[in-house]
Amino acid sequence: MSESPTHVLLIEDNPGDADLMRLRLIEGKTPVQVKCVNRLSDGLASLRQNLPSVILLDLNLPDSRGSETFRKVLKVAPDTPVVILSGLEDEGLARKAMNQGVQDYLIKGDVTGKNLERAMHHAVERQALLRSLEQSRKQQIEFKNRFLSHVSHELRTPLSCIHQFVSLIADGLAGPVSPEQHDHLGIILKSVNQLHAMIRDLLEATRAEAGKIRVEQRCVTVADLVSQVVAMMQPLAQKQQVRLESKLDPGLAFVHADPDRILEVLVNLVDNAIKFTPSGGSIVVSASAVAADPEFAYLSVADTGRGISAEALPLIFERLYQEGLSVDINRKGLGLGLYISKELVNLHGGKIWVASHPGEGSVFSFTLPFYSLAKLLQPVMIHKGELRRSIALVRVDLTPLTKLPRGNWKDTCHQSLEVLRRCVYVDKDLVLPAMGKSGPDETFFVVASTDMEHVDIMLTRVGEQLDTLPQLKAMGTAQVTAQAVQMESLLMQSVKLPMKLEEQVQMVADRVTEMIKQQLVDKPSYTAKGDAKQ
Repeated sequence: MSESPTHVLLIEDNPGDADLMRLRLIEGKTPVQVKCVNRLSDGLASLRQNLPSVILLDLNLPDSRGSETFRKVLKVAPDTPVVILSGLEDEGLARKAMNQGVQDYLIKGDVTGKNLERAMHHAVERQALLRSLEQSRKQQIEFKNRFLSHVSHELRTPLSCIHQFVSLIADGLAGPVSPEQHDHLGIILKSVNQLHAMIRDLLEATRAEAGKIRVEQRCVTVADLVSQVVAMMQPLAQKQQVRLESKLDPGLAFVHADPDRILEVLVNLVDNAIKFTPSGGSIVVSASAVAADPEFAYLSVADTGRGISAEALPLIFERLYQEGLSVDINRKGLGLGLYISKELVNLHGGKIWVASHPGEGSVFSFTLPFYSLAKLLQPVMIHKGELRRSIALVRVDLTPLTKLPRGNWKDTCHQSLEVLRRCVYVDKDLVLPAMGKSGPDETFFVVASTDMEHVDIMLTRVGEQLDTLPQLKAMGTAQVTAQAVQMESLLMQSVKLPMKLEEQVQMVADRVTEMIKQQLVDKPSYTAKGDAKQ
């Protein structure tokens, strides 16, 4: 039975080198089928249609040069073995290529049929081994995550029972308790709470590693988040005799973030700062804009604590890592807080890092993307190369029947948002990210490409679909209203002062933002033609 041929994609722009490689391939004992292209773009197009057994890649092509060439190939075909062909002997580039996923590196002038065949054979074997190891690693992680999740859930019930009965005894509800016994019970409760926190972190880290953490990004003011974390952590800081304060850029815009998750990050960073800052020290939580990076807000937690060693800095955000000096009887934990914080910041499209020197304190910083309504609006606001002339702002208010709603009201609001997204036209309407605000009431906005004479159709559709949610009917009410966005003045202004389409969209975004701010402050009663749909 004849051996099936090895399919080779040769990406080489020099006709002489291409012919030489074909000859060397034919000289080998393994039958081959060769497809040759002379541009990287053609090679990538071929890879998207049909993956070969091996890719032979010249790094210097008419449309790509150097390391960028193999990075683009690896992005399109990450599981296909790549052998680099180069006219120059560059060990640095070869090492870089091998570290990033290339399987071998050959100098064109030294290539023979035998060593080319051997290089391709070994490349295929190594790639298969790497795939096998990666699959095994994923299976081990999945098994470990299932095990940890199961054990953590099972531990919660007995811990809750211990906490309940120890609290009952400590409060004297089961009989008199001496002062010494009360102190002992307090130590038990402290340990139970600490174990609860460890289990919570373990479950969160397991979900993060499995990619199961969900973030609900909203339009949020950074000042609110910073003020909230300072207020929450102030009692603990005062107890440790550490000064805790905030420093805010007054002109800081909205960010696009999940307020609960970012608050979790800030609480973790401030809590760590308090733990490792001696009495008399200080902690500053700050937020600012940086001119060199205008699309992100920069938040930081700076302390005057003992700092972090140079050896620990590269490892500080790793899962389960704890610096040796940080582990003592008062600072026990699993070393998961910073790992979880890193995963949460990454999910928002930001980055997190630390700067520190022993004895000089630490500064933990992270970024969050600014909320840009203009970027969100541009795809739906421009039609046939022009700005749409009729726009309405639809508002959906969800109000619980009681001040402290029973059941999962947050989940009910999320389901209502999903229903709202299904009620709009993707290419004409935009459901805005929810506004971060306190209280159980929830408000969603939709920028709709319609006029006030026809917006009632959308109001009716949204109201009827929300009415089909049994959880919402049982726990709260929904009101759907609309208001026109006055486009006439904006269009006249764009005529008087010739503007690009992007600038016109920015004008509309500014107007919509003003309307939303005013509505959330004043809560006016406004409706479209007819009554609001209830």
